[in-house]
Amino acid sequence: MPDRAQYFPPAARLTKRSQFISMSSQARRAGSRHFVVLWRANGLAFSRLGITVTRRVAGAVGRNRLKRLVREAFRTAGPSLPPGLDLVVIAKAGARALRGRQAAQELWRLWRSLDPDA
Repeated sequence: MPDRAQYFPPAARLTKRSQFISMSSQARRAGSRHFVVLWRANGLAFSRLGITVTRRVAGAVGRNRLKRLVREAFRTAGPSLPPGLDLVVIAKAGARALRGRQAAQELWRLWRSLDPDA
């Protein structure tokens, strides 16, 4: 059985529509070929993640796969991420062709470029 620290706890998730709407209007942006990341300070001691994958990107199976890849990248990069950020990852249309390692590397590059003080 995996260590408890390996899980993605509910407190680390953005789930409400209002959270996503406020992120789209108040957050800073960084983008790559396959993803856009919105971020802002949340005043907490830990970072939280929200994921958006539209039907234009892939069918249900592809959307769920992309969400799993993003969650796993966030979970494994968690200790190296600046604490106290709300992050929303938006997948672009070409993201469904990415392999797991490619998606993780692209997200890690984006997350390293985040400036929590901006």
